[in-house]
Amino acid sequence: MKTKLSILLLLLCFLNISVSAQQKSKKELKAERELQKQKEIEALIDSKNFVFEAQKVTPQGGRLIILDYNTYFLKFNAEKTTCDLPFFGRGYNVGYGSDGGIKFEGTPENIKIEKKSKNYRVRATVKGKDDVYDLFFTIFFDGGATLSVNSNNRAPISYDGQISAPKAEEDKK
Repeated sequence: MKTKLSILLLLLCFLNISVSAQQKSKKELKAERELQKQKEIEALIDSKNFVFEAQKVTPQGGRLIILDYNTYFLKFNAEKTTCDLPFFGRGYNVGYGSDGGIKFEGTPENIKIEKKSKNYRVRATVKGKDDVYDLFFTIFFDGGATLSVNSNNRAPISYDGQISAPKAEEDKK
């Protein structure tokens, strides 16, 4: 009886050691993936070439609005920045018959990149056809990002979403 009990205890110890080893390796794999993602985000920011895809929008003094489709974007590039984002809020001087969204294309100026302990902050100013847009990104190491847009003709607005590398076909355009 004692030998059966000691063998059973010995087997339980071996199983416990193998389970804890697997859990440790899962933690190591997760840490490696996080570090890899952080390096990818850092490379995108250093190249000043990334795409922000908006998932949520918060107008000034308004409630959070979840965007249904991933069709709203800001393609940030040091040579040319293109934006197509929805706008909810107060417009001070918006053209009659315009669609009401924030749409512009221009060259970013005064690009400033600042690395914090848990995120990056990127500032830039883009002159569109009818307005000047101040862009303020807070980009986290996991790829999550917040974009605040201030302009002369509209109330401030902020977007939550993800940044990613531009697709190869977009680079050629």
